[in-house]
Amino acid sequence: MRGPCRNIGTPFNAGGPMRFAMRNRVLITLGISALMLAAVMLVASAFAAQRSATAQSSSAAASGEVERGRYLVEDVAMCGECHSPRDSHGELKKDAWLQGATTWIRPVADIQPWADTVPPLAGMPSFTDEQFARVLENGTGPQGEVLRPPMHIYHMHHDDAKAILAYLKTLPPGSR
Repeated sequence: MRGPCRNIGTPFNAGGPMRFAMRNRVLITLGISALMLAAVMLVASAFAAQRSATAQSSSAAASGEVERGRYLVEDVAMCGECHSPRDSHGELKKDAWLQGATTWIRPVADIQPWADTVPPLAGMPSFTDEQFARVLENGTGPQGEVLRPPMHIYHMHHDDAKAILAYLKTLPPGSR
């Protein structure tokens, strides 16, 4: 019988030992290919899991850095006291947190050059990262100038300055 159905009803090894050997080679090749594919998929899966764990670790580190920055800004340096506007009762406006303000504190005697306004920090619209690091780490202005009172002069560690910057970048910039 000729055609595509000629082997129906014939034993598996019909056609002699040559055909049997050829089928075995094909089956072995297919088996090895399947094992190799499974190994590649296993390695790829392990790599993806490690990459995901690294991303989560990096995300957790960034989250920790932002939280440290929040702590330094709100509880240590208390930046909001000057860089946030106040309402008519003298309370900080939380809806304009760190969005710049008029300086509410005045010296007893005239001090030149006293800063009448302070820049916004929320979203970091006023400085580049390098300028802001210069202010916090070197205690000088964004261009290397002397900071005007009442701004405190800081000499922070680079990691603290980075944490503060990371936190400030999470805040929405103001409309000032």
